[in-house]
Amino acid sequence: MGRVTLAEIFGRACTHWGFARSGALYRVSPRNRNNLRLRPVTQRIYLDHAATTPLRPEAKRAMEEGFTLWANPSSPHAEGRKARAALEDARERVKRALGWQGEVIFTSGASEAAALALGHAKAGARLVSAVEHDAILKAAPDAERLPVRPDGALELEVLTEAVQRERPLVAVQHINSETGNAQDLAAIAGIVRQQGGLLLADCAQSAGKLPFPPCDMAIISAHKFGGPIGVGALMVKDFAMLEPAGGQERGYRRGTENLPGVLGMAAALEACGDPYLDPSILEPIESLAQECRELGGTWLSDRLCDPTPFIRAIAMPKMSGSAQVMRFDMAGISVSQGSACSSGTMKTSHVLQAMQVEPDVADRTIRASFGWTTTRQEVERFCEVWLELAKA
Repeated sequence: MGRVTLAEIFGRACTHWGFARSGALYRVSPRNRNNLRLRPVTQRIYLDHAATTPLRPEAKRAMEEGFTLWANPSSPHAEGRKARAALEDARERVKRALGWQGEVIFTSGASEAAALALGHAKAGARLVSAVEHDAILKAAPDAERLPVRPDGALELEVLTEAVQRERPLVAVQHINSETGNAQDLAAIAGIVRQQGGLLLADCAQSAGKLPFPPCDMAIISAHKFGGPIGVGALMVKDFAMLEPAGGQERGYRRGTENLPGVLGMAAALEACGDPYLDPSILEPIESLAQECRELGGTWLSDRLCDPTPFIRAIAMPKMSGSAQVMRFDMAGISVSQGSACSSGTMKTSHVLQAMQVEPDVADRTIRASFGWTTTRQEVERFCEVWLELAKA
């Protein structure tokens, strides 16, 4: 039997639960309206910021300016030099915003940055944690996978033993995109560097939100912090750590640079506040935790070694994660069942498997993630709908 997509299940569920389609939204049909307490959909609430975040107005304005600089930044004429000047200015702005002292290679996003680092780093064995994003795992399919503890933390004893080989490259996510758990990259960097290895930090979920971690290389993705889709960067402490790939970006990345995207990314990074999100906005989600436990649900942050506030993984009692995603969508709220790159089909999360989360709990887990557009009222509404579904 082939995989069944969420879209197919969604359509079947609408018929089963008595939902009728109206325009782009699904609403409760009259015959079932009295059986459900979900409010009619009036305005969408977006709580899937770990997948992508709405474009910031600062980024949009910067991109509009970038579209007027249409020349190739590699061209020697006046128009090309003007585009090059804007590109190099954006490079310095990205470095300042992140507090990065090394080099910046602009890419088409995090996946390309990962492939560039894992494919061209001047290192020996490739080691990756078992909870890495699919982009990392697919870029290094033969890499040794390092186990994590049930609390999501990398097994440092295993890492210490694994790095005792020819100058390894170790790839570790700063913040996990499914659970929100943060790795202790300072401790990991110390172990890796002691053996002369290199640490690649996947900062797609943390750049612009948390202080940049100690590492030799880092991955960032603009659309995770309010920049445009289709642009990112590989941060490299020293170009000597990479084999040249030829082409642009000082010979380390092929392809004409996306100047409007780069300008949008720089502007979005500069617009990120400190803190990234006002803690008071998320107070309702923290209050939901106790009610979740009392109802027999699982608050996965309870199990994590270092949970971060922007991503929450929650297992509702008695309802599968896929059903929850659809019911929230019908209530006008966008959440997900894990990484957007792998949640479109019905399969168990490799992250939760690696953390030894019980299969039943993993099946009932959804992810709510918050960003720069999130309001307290939206979080309150999410909590209200979650409780309505859990108590139904």
